[in-house]
Amino acid sequence: MIVPLKKSDFHFDLPPELIAQAPLAERSSSRLLVLDVDRKSLLDRQFRELPDLLRAGDLLVFNDTRVLPARLFGRKSSGGAVEILIERVTGRHEATAQLGVSKKPKEGSAIELADGSLVRVLGRDGEFFRLRFEAAEPLEKLLLRLGRMPLPPYIDREADAVDGERYQTVFAREPGAVAAPTAGLHFDQSLLATLAERGIESGHVTLHVGAGTFQPMRAERVEDHVMHREWLNVGAELVDRIHRTRARGGRVIAVGTTVVRALESASRNGVLEPFAGETQIFIFPGYRFTSIDGLLTNFHLPESTLLMLVSALAGRELILDAYRHAVEQRYRFFSYGDAMLIWPDCRESGMENGESVKRRPPSASSNS
Repeated sequence: MIVPLKKSDFHFDLPPELIAQAPLAERSSSRLLVLDVDRKSLLDRQFRELPDLLRAGDLLVFNDTRVLPARLFGRKSSGGAVEILIERVTGRHEATAQLGVSKKPKEGSAIELADGSLVRVLGRDGEFFRLRFEAAEPLEKLLLRLGRMPLPPYIDREADAVDGERYQTVFAREPGAVAAPTAGLHFDQSLLATLAERGIESGHVTLHVGAGTFQPMRAERVEDHVMHREWLNVGAELVDRIHRTRARGGRVIAVGTTVVRALESASRNGVLEPFAGETQIFIFPGYRFTSIDGLLTNFHLPESTLLMLVSALAGRELILDAYRHAVEQRYRFFSYGDAMLIWPDCRESGMENGESVKRRPPSASSNS
């Protein structure tokens, strides 16, 4: 009998001081933990060494979404302060959002922003409010003028000028996200140039990360969880490049879980095709991947859907064992933290030719 997975099956202990509160001075100076799934091996490296772990003809796929300054502040007609965190932009003047306020506003009520413009509450959509911004300019321009960078809730400080640059990838070009695709934050122009010089190719998808990515999972049974919606675009040119890469023996490496979700959403019956639209794809152990050969990703929150995604790729016990190693070695966690490179197949890992690795047996306490 198959025992259903529980949220608590994906718990790990994390000392609070390992949650990175600020970016490092240089993007590529972060650490990189390499996990070879077949060999159950871990290797401690530096992120700037990534070109040595790849080979000519490989294809890195990035998410080129650009983070909007999605935090706004206003007041209700009663005078009460309101913090607005845009969850996703749904139209030229409309969005869904979380509202930080002592008493939730009623449908039809208005919130006044700092410049005097009004935000009308249209109703609720689950945990989010539907809002209409009664301003002449498009919502994205209003956010650029009045908004602040929406740092994740586990970063215990206000966003500053440094975050305006560093909580944005160097290849961001399509505005629409309210959270960064954080695996991409480790790349700087110098590293991208080195990768290109080595014959390692790059391509882009767009997936606008929503604030729902930070919502805690409330269902105890994993299969009962309903994912939030996010908009994505996987273009025909990238699809063709991926097919050509694999046909010549190259590997497709997703830079971040958002890229995985985009590519797997665009794979129908195991065949990757161009796709633009919304996704609610939820990937957890038992899922069969069809679009990638490797994954670069940051370390994720305990009991989160993203931890479940990487567990589906590498196995729950191996991922939790790797996370315990990362804690022991004082890796930095979450958005501004360090990264992992996961090779699901040892033939792809580049670690099969006698390179020194740290072997660790699966945890005896895990039974997946």
